[in-house]
Amino acid sequence: MIIKTAEFVISNTDPEQCPITDQPEFAFVGRSNVGKSSLINMLTGFGDLAKVSTAPGKTRLINHFNINDQWFLVDLPGYGYAKVGRSSREQWLSFIRKYLTIRENLYCVFALIDSRHKPQANDLEFMNYLGYNEIPFAMVFTKADKLSRRQLDKNISDYKNEMLETWEELPPLFITSSGTKQGRDELLSFIDHIVNPDN
Repeated sequence: MIIKTAEFVISNTDPEQCPITDQPEFAFVGRSNVGKSSLINMLTGFGDLAKVSTAPGKTRLINHFNINDQWFLVDLPGYGYAKVGRSSREQWLSFIRKYLTIRENLYCVFALIDSRHKPQANDLEFMNYLGYNEIPFAMVFTKADKLSRRQLDKNISDYKNEMLETWEELPPLFITSSGTKQGRDELLSFIDHIVNPDN
């Protein structure tokens, strides 16, 4: 897939105010500071599409971007940022969950996971939530260039083992790096097969 256009459409905290469309949506979400904005910019090829910040918790809204007038990329707020007040975290989580459960054209959630760390409880809980609610998702490991191949393989293996304790089979899995563009073609191909099934 070649991304020719990527246009910002709307930001809001009310899923019912999201664009009325039957075009497929692909949502990106993960723990704060997982590298989501960098991944979105790398994936689309537009360096300033999503705002990158050194401070975790920057994204606080549901952000819709129209890609090629064919599908929507949705940038969701991160979860698990300790310095944000409990009430704010609960509010964010509430509208994220509402968005995830009411959007009929949501084809896949890309659950971003920082590959540098051992399995994190909030990542596992979030993916279990998606599975319980039958929301299609894929695991996307970020920052793969920040550690050795051996350590990367071990961390991913640990996640797989944790998941297989309660899952019969694993969802699709991608390994990415915003710095080296690793995983870009694989992710775009995955999206393209859904958006253009006849190609």
